[in-house]
Amino acid sequence: MDKIFIHALKTEAIIGILDWERQVRQTLLIDIEMSADIRKAALTDSIADTLNYRGVAKRVLAFVAASEFHLVETLAEHVAMLILEEFGVAWVRIVLSKPGAVRNSRDVGVAIERDRSLLDEWHAQRGKP
Repeated sequence: MDKIFIHALKTEAIIGILDWERQVRQTLLIDIEMSADIRKAALTDSIADTLNYRGVAKRVLAFVAASEFHLVETLAEHVAMLILEEFGVAWVRIVLSKPGAVRNSRDVGVAIERDRSLLDEWHAQRGKP
């Protein structure tokens, strides 16, 4: 399986459980790894034949900027499902980190892997068709 990745996508969002965290935008870093069959694109040298990582990055940045989740776990899950659904990839890995969230550490965060088989369950749990 081929993979396309985006490392250290930097964005800001309202994220956290403390009162002050609900008032300020905090920096987040997102690593995204997605399955993709890049053989056709390698032959044609055409963006139309591959997963457009710029499009993925723009969509994720817009989604995160508009979000106001309490937990990084929730945000990571939503980003993973968004990519699976909107970009049609079979598998995605998200590493979402929150720099400076814990004193004496560079960052904290979560790493999750999801695949398309989870989309129906995801929508059912959220009450969507």
